[in-house]
Amino acid sequence: MVRAPNARTRTLAARIAVALALVGATLTMAPAAQATKPAAPPRAEGPCDIYAAGGTPCVAAHSSTRALYASYDGPLYQVRRTSDNAVKDIGVVAPVALPFADAGGYADAAAQDQFCANTLCLITVIYDQSGTGNHLYQAPPGTFRGPDVGGYNTLSIADMAPITIRGHKAYGVYIIPGMGYRNNDASHLAKEDEPEGIYTVFDGTHYDSGCCYNYGNTSTNSRAVGTGTMETVYFGTATAWGRGTGPGPWIMSDMEAGLFSGYNARQNDATPTIDSWRFVTGVVNGGGGNQWDLRGGNAQQGPLTTYYSGIRPGSLTNSNYFPMHRRGAIQLGNGGDNGNGSAGTFYEGVMTTGYPTDATIDAVQANVVAAKYDVQRLSLSPATTFTPGTAQEVTQTFTNTTGSRAVGVKLSLSTPAGWTAVVKGTDDTSATFDPVAPGASVSATFTVTSTRTSAGYLTGRAEWTNPTRGGRQSTVTSQAVRSAPPIRINEVRFRTSSNATDQFVELYNASADEVDLSNWTLTNTPSGSAAVTLATIPAGTKLASGDYYLLGLSGSGLAAPTAAGATTVNVRSTTGLAAGQQIQVGTGPTRETRTIVGVDSAATAATTLFVPVTHGSITIPAGSTNIPVTSAAGFTVGQQIGIDAGAGYEQATVTSVGKAATQTTLSAPAAAGATNLKVAANANLTVGDTLTVDAGEYKETVTVAAIGTTGANGTGVDLTAPLRFAHRSAVDLAGPGTGVSFWPPTSRPHSSGVSVQALGAGITLDQPLADDHPTGAPVVGTQITTAGYQGPPPPDQWFGGSLSVSAGSVALRDASGSVVVDAIVYGSQQSSSSGNGTITSPELAVLEADQAGGGCIAVVAGAAGNPGRSNARWPDGSDTDSLCRDFVTTTVPTPGAANAR
Repeated sequence: MVRAPNARTRTLAARIAVALALVGATLTMAPAAQATKPAAPPRAEGPCDIYAAGGTPCVAAHSSTRALYASYDGPLYQVRRTSDNAVKDIGVVAPVALPFADAGGYADAAAQDQFCANTLCLITVIYDQSGTGNHLYQAPPGTFRGPDVGGYNTLSIADMAPITIRGHKAYGVYIIPGMGYRNNDASHLAKEDEPEGIYTVFDGTHYDSGCCYNYGNTSTNSRAVGTGTMETVYFGTATAWGRGTGPGPWIMSDMEAGLFSGYNARQNDATPTIDSWRFVTGVVNGGGGNQWDLRGGNAQQGPLTTYYSGIRPGSLTNSNYFPMHRRGAIQLGNGGDNGNGSAGTFYEGVMTTGYPTDATIDAVQANVVAAKYDVQRLSLSPATTFTPGTAQEVTQTFTNTTGSRAVGVKLSLSTPAGWTAVVKGTDDTSATFDPVAPGASVSATFTVTSTRTSAGYLTGRAEWTNPTRGGRQSTVTSQAVRSAPPIRINEVRFRTSSNATDQFVELYNASADEVDLSNWTLTNTPSGSAAVTLATIPAGTKLASGDYYLLGLSGSGLAAPTAAGATTVNVRSTTGLAAGQQIQVGTGPTRETRTIVGVDSAATAATTLFVPVTHGSITIPAGSTNIPVTSAAGFTVGQQIGIDAGAGYEQATVTSVGKAATQTTLSAPAAAGATNLKVAANANLTVGDTLTVDAGEYKETVTVAAIGTTGANGTGVDLTAPLRFAHRSAVDLAGPGTGVSFWPPTSRPHSSGVSVQALGAGITLDQPLADDHPTGAPVVGTQITTAGYQGPPPPDQWFGGSLSVSAGSVALRDASGSVVVDAIVYGSQQSSSSGNGTITSPELAVLEADQAGGGCIAVVAGAAGNPGRSNARWPDGSDTDSLCRDFVTTTVPTPGAANAR
């Protein structure tokens, strides 16, 4: 009798059979498995693939978050470390198969985090992915000048707009007033009334009323060049030219001299306020006839809505906007005239050739939604300035944007050396949460304690496991922090009505203890210029609790460094100086008294190394003996020239003075093959000059053979060879001029925008100076009564370099130079006007205030009647780390005494 096997026997036999089968399969399949590794998943198509398939290919494609083509594997943008000026291209993550399948294509934010750890990085280039080379660079000066050196706009701080895309960390381009990017030499964009399409994705919660947060087609010389010469996507609350319904912000189009949301120049009811979308898609298409349309939508879900589709604004009664006269340059974050009072955050945008179909536009919006833009994964609550030995609470928040559960979420916080951070109410250095559902957030509050005067970064870190992918994942975020005694820039006066140089800076000790200020420095950055040392406080200087330290602008100051043994010094002003008078040169232990034996000319206001606004920048190499200048006025053979500032400063003797550079336009069209150009200006042209005509694909260089008269009906400029291209009227023409020559040659390279100054013949002293003195050292004479600070009371220390009366910054640093103890960033009131509210030193502004929206600066006090107005803290020493609130305007300046309102 044969018995059936029992359940246990059957189970065991089955296991043995399965095991043997698996062994056999393994032995049989091993060679095949080694030969067929899993393939990485293909990248999904991008918006530019969709546009190309629709017959309207991208001619400019920019993004800091992802590749806009399935095949693009180049860099997205470039960052520069401010600590050492090293640069790095940030590319896209490549597709991988293991340890889990990932198609990549999103920004390699980890590479930025590693490169920029514990320092400040700026975004210097946003690369064009279309292959036409239309990269975006730092915007040059235009009708409105930017606050960076030479009038350039400032660059975006690289980590101010963290987000996630497809569950991965990325960064947007965060624009505050004064920032902006541009390419005036772009190729293959729509010109005149040619058809084009534009879309962009931006932050729906970051905007202001300043002009003008744009992305799109603009002028090639950073000036307002007439109605219909621009076409962009605009976002903000400006109302001077047009608006939608409600309070705004609105998506509109900047067409130059007008922001439009429909046919009418004013309110258009079909364009709604965008007030509930964190990520927004804006679309403008136009050209190829009297047509344009405006669309918008939630970049995270749903289709686009058409706000307007029809004929050009006002075209039934005038020709301002039809036909269009677009110039074919690209802008981001500013106006056609470089109006740079705007704010916004850019993630991606493209420009096409040809008018896209509705189906193409809808497919692009679906592609944007599929990219899964989401909020930042990890954030830290703001910390204000610490004083040594104090503690603050900082909350770290993790938001699960991965799309699946996050298991074992561990939050920790690292600090500068010597500081500590523990979970509030415990001795733990981390907190763990388990699990965190998709879209949910968890937070841990840390008690952070500083120890000594120092500066560094709080770095939050989150680690977790994703069950669908396995393994531990992590992300970081950081925030600059500092610990310093509460010495405050307490009051600043920039001018009085009768004396534009009657300036003072007052410090105040808000602590309970005496503070040693030995070798602390004040750094001054006038808008449009490089940072310079305003004053170094002498060794041994101590400031008692509740006391003031007053610095006043001297009647004159050194315009250039002076070496021991010199008997002639270059000065910024000769007002009130005469032979026979005694003056003091320098401050502190190196102060010297001398008698003037001769007074000649003062230094002139600095010009700049020529900025060819349309065609990029010029760099004169080391070894040069000539420099192209924006203005040649004031330079004299035999006198000194100062080039650049700070560590790049060089000085030489002028050997010849030529003509300044030319930046002008054509007054009439020129045909291919022509040998004459009609120009709007020719005063600085010389036979033999090499000029650059037009921009982009029509750019060419020509040589001047003869110079006639200006204007469309003038005799123009004859050329040595025929033109290769035809050129429209009003295109740009530029030449560097013959410049200023000097000796000895430069020892380092210098680029467009740096200062170039005629230093004058100066003043002659009765005997040589015994010490070296830096640029900006004070020159003090009791006989100077109409220049500089006049008191009372007399200052504790003089400084010799004047503050900008309109915009700039002043920073107080400790003796190490690494800790910003306090700072004031000042300028005009933010408004809808293009020129208002720009931020000179963003790296200081983000320490001293929240820079959301339109940014935060101290509004500079005007002149008024004597004794003028000043920017003052109220009460003395009050500091909330908010430039919008900490300084008030007082009509009763009180240098060296308690502030009054």
